[in-house]
Amino acid sequence: MFKQNYSSVLLEKAVEEFASLPGVGRKSALRLALHLLKQPKENVERFSNSFVALRNGVKYCRVCNMISDNEVCSVCSSVQRDRSIICVVESIRDVLSIENTQQYNGLYHVLGGIISPIDGVGPSDLPIAQLVERVQEGEVKEVVLALSTSMEGETTSFYLYKKLSGLQVKISTIARGVGFGDDLEYTDELTLGKSIENRHLFKL
Repeated sequence: MFKQNYSSVLLEKAVEEFASLPGVGRKSALRLALHLLKQPKENVERFSNSFVALRNGVKYCRVCNMISDNEVCSVCSSVQRDRSIICVVESIRDVLSIENTQQYNGLYHVLGGIISPIDGVGPSDLPIAQLVERVQEGEVKEVVLALSTSMEGETTSFYLYKKLSGLQVKISTIARGVGFGDDLEYTDELTLGKSIENRHLFKL
């Protein structure tokens, strides 16, 4: 395999760091590193400091697990949101995708993953008990399962249904405008918005 011959060890290390990011190959990593070298020093420092501040300062909402600047995120603390509905998603990216549709005004619960025995992820590794506690408080009337339609996503939805089915709460799932196996973050906003709007009761 061809190995790039760098003229600088510092450049090579920078390329390696960029290439460690998802979806970034070594050619793109080199282009990014060379681009930063052309920028004023203060711009590069501002760029790098923003990520240090992100890593050190960002919090996870103690209610829904969404990233936040405070202990409780802006969605959970908003008086404008419908507190009777919780939409369960796999990741923070899914929350951002749904918010972009402007078709949903309830709350969220971010699992941070889905049940996947092959990857060593079981129910106890996800904040499912926290979701059950939120529903048991009595204010929630509907839980929308907005997980991917992969085998692991369906398994997780089924598990959540079994955990919530005895709690006097409506359990629905997004409509199948989202194709089987699709991830929410890659679904266009119109399709995703309609899937949320036309959700239906979860059925085994």
